[in-house]
Amino acid sequence: MEGFVFNLRRPLFTDIRVREALGLVFDFDWVNTNLYDGLYKRTKSFFDESELASTGRTANSAELALLAPFPGAVRNDILEGRWQPPATDGLGADRTQPKRALAILKDAGFKVEGGRLKSQGEALSFEIMVKDRNQERLALNYADSLARIGVEVKVRLVDEVQYQRRRQKFDFDVMIGSWLASASPGNEQRSRWGSPSADQEASFNLAGVKSPVVDAMINALLAAKTHEDFVAAVRAYDRVLLSGFYVVPLFHASNQWIAFSSKLARPHNLPLDGPASGGATLDTWWRKEP
Repeated sequence: MEGFVFNLRRPLFTDIRVREALGLVFDFDWVNTNLYDGLYKRTKSFFDESELASTGRTANSAELALLAPFPGAVRNDILEGRWQPPATDGLGADRTQPKRALAILKDAGFKVEGGRLKSQGEALSFEIMVKDRNQERLALNYADSLARIGVEVKVRLVDEVQYQRRRQKFDFDVMIGSWLASASPGNEQRSRWGSPSADQEASFNLAGVKSPVVDAMINALLAAKTHEDFVAAVRAYDRVLLSGFYVVPLFHASNQWIAFSSKLARPHNLPLDGPASGGATLDTWWRKEP
């Protein structure tokens, strides 16, 4: 999972409706077409394209049992596997998602005044911190989309030292976060989303999430004794994280592109994480006979 992450330590982002609405405005289809020649897929799960992903799957009885003590923690569309990240026509002038966003923000107490979204006279504005030109390009596009609904966003490119200092001290409004997933998520989830890590300087809990249901799902996946229980716990965990709208998901490549000499050969059966999963994988390649 990679995406724009909201810092819930900022009062503006404590309202889940604000986070959901702001996420609706990111126009992935335009970005993918115009910046990346359509090469990427929108990420729709914290464990996308694996059996651990909840998107597209209805919660089974084991997941429902885990979530039962926390009614309302997971939205119905996410519980039923119907939720998908918002899509547009890719032309850069979509009206459907901005209208949805404005409706949600109105419900959260915001209204347009003089072309700006305001609540009790205070404008909806924030800063996106980026560390390089690639991130800046994405953030500027997102800022332009948000400006269409009256949200003022400043994109600040900082040097590596300042970036690390601010990230470690959680001194940012929004930044691009990245959470690598393994085939067997475990204790690292506590430092990414667990409540104690929210106040632990330099942790990977960038959003500052403090949620009993998130903690319970992490405990469940760590306590699982069977493969079935583990999969159910991770899917329930995925649903909880998606329901929190802590991140505006970006995108990923489903394939690995490799250029290699025709004189080389490789095993027909590839490892789960592909032929480019690390230097050790190349040890299994060989040079063809002349």
